[in-house]
Amino acid sequence: MFTHDKQLLHQVKVDRPNPTYAAMLQEQLGGGNGELKAGLQYIAQSFRIQDPEIKDLFLDIGAEELSHMEMVATTINMLHGHDPDLTSVQGGNVQAHVLGGLTPLLNDASGNPWTANYINSTGDLAADLLSNIAAEQRAKVVYEYLYRQINDNGVRETIDFLLNREEAHNALFREALNKVQNKGSNQDFGVDENARLYFDLSTPGQYFSAPTPTPPAFQNPRNS
Repeated sequence: MFTHDKQLLHQVKVDRPNPTYAAMLQEQLGGGNGELKAGLQYIAQSFRIQDPEIKDLFLDIGAEELSHMEMVATTINMLHGHDPDLTSVQGGNVQAHVLGGLTPLLNDASGNPWTANYINSTGDLAADLLSNIAAEQRAKVVYEYLYRQINDNGVRETIDFLLNREEAHNALFREALNKVQNKGSNQDFGVDENARLYFDLSTPGQYFSAPTPTPPAFQNPRNS
């Protein structure tokens, strides 16, 4: 069961309308590394999870990502201003001005519609956790690019909050990965000699030695 709290997770504001930046911010609403993708990916992955603690973590973070989506959409609304004006958008997605009446549509910054093809769900905890860690890192990169391209203090405050929440999710997923070291695809690493070979096919020079495969793990963020 889901409920909706009318108060945003974190209050958002903008210094002034900026339709061009609103089009750019669409990437984190309906893009392949955006908040809708993250929320639905973690919730979809949770449907198959048997471990009650990790299932709860996926649902908690998935629900929070949907609240991030609401924050991003609210910010886009503010950046659009009051009146559709195609000429105010210097590049990128113009659907809001010609199709949606300034509604933040589920598109990326180029106007491509959101698709469930963005969702990665394998039924294997290790694979899904590694996918989620990568997803959080990619979202962080996009937010950092967006942060560099705006001088609006209100928008920057919102992005700074979201960046820090991506870091929190990344740390939690890493902690969960450490709990599944002997499960699923994390079992039987390096079972024969083919798993311990390094093919030096980029010459000259070899900078890595033959591997000794082990299940992926991270330093526990609570101890660092």
